Amino acid sequence: KLAIWITCALLYATQVSPVFFRLYNGAGSNAWVYIGAVIMVCGITLESAADIRKNKAKKVNPKRFCDTGLYRIVRCPNYLGEIIFWTGVLISGVTGLRGAGQWIMAIAAWICIVYIMFNGAQRLEKRQMGRYGNDPEYNAYADRTPIIIPFLPVYHLNKKGN
Repeated sequence: KLAIWITCALLYATQVSPVFFRLYNGAGSNAWVYIGAVIMVCGITLESAADIRKNKAKKVNPKRFCDTGLYRIVRCPNYLGEIIFWTGVLISGVTGLRGAGQWIMAIAAWICIVYIMFNGAQRLEKRQMGRYGNDPEYNAYADRTPIIIPFLPVYHLNKKGN
């Protein structure tokens, strides 16, 4: 457990490093800070709306998959919201980064969270195939709705049946 806690703490510290580096380097505010902040708000809003939608859908029918609201656009809108949020953090600090070390830390942290979200979507897809894989309605939904990025025709991260 300690290793997991330390890893998560390091991940979050590196995730917010663009903001810390901006402050540490005395970079001040500029348009990128505000653009990043707007992107962060959009990401949190998307993530929250997706979670609220899924909770409401599960209250109506706990045994059915959610395919309403944002889930019509992508199957993992909360993961998309998380990616958007951390993209906003990176953008808000990008003009304050100084030196290769700060750039590497900020970019590596962003790549790491994108990887984690895609990995989470892959695990979720596997669980959903186990739960709903025999439902033709779910299969049709999964075959036409991108897994995580809207308009990017990536519908599955697992082979069907795995």
